[in-house]
Amino acid sequence: MALWLTNRDVDEVTVVEVYGRIVLGEETSALREKVKVLLAEGKKKLVLDMQNVSIIDSSGLGALIAAHSTATMAGASLRLSNLSERSNQLLQMTKLLTVFEVYKTEGDAVHSFLKTGGA
Repeated sequence: MALWLTNRDVDEVTVVEVYGRIVLGEETSALREKVKVLLAEGKKKLVLDMQNVSIIDSSGLGALIAAHSTATMAGASLRLSNLSERSNQLLQMTKLLTVFEVYKTEGDAVHSFLKTGGA
C-alpha cells in the first residue's frame, strides 16, 4: 500500500495528513475507512492535507467524493488543503472544485472552520 494517513487535532479541527498515492485498491479503501473512523469518533470538522499526495487516479477521485458525501451525511464538513498544481488541475477539469472547499494552506482551511463555525 502506497498511502499513509496520520491525523492530529488543531483546535477543534481534525487534520488528516495524506502521504502517497490515492489510487485504486487498498489506498482508496484506507482513505474511506479513515474518514468513517473519525466521524464515528465524533469528529465534525475535517481537513485533508494533500501536500504530500503524489498522484490521484479516477478511483482516488471517487474516494474523495465518497469521503465528502459520508462526512456531509454525518453532519460534518470536509475540506481540502495544499493541493499540488496537478491535483488542483484534475479537480478543475472534473468540475470537482465546485464540490470541495479547497484552501491553499492547512492553516487557511483550519481558520475557515473557526471563522464560520464549521459543521
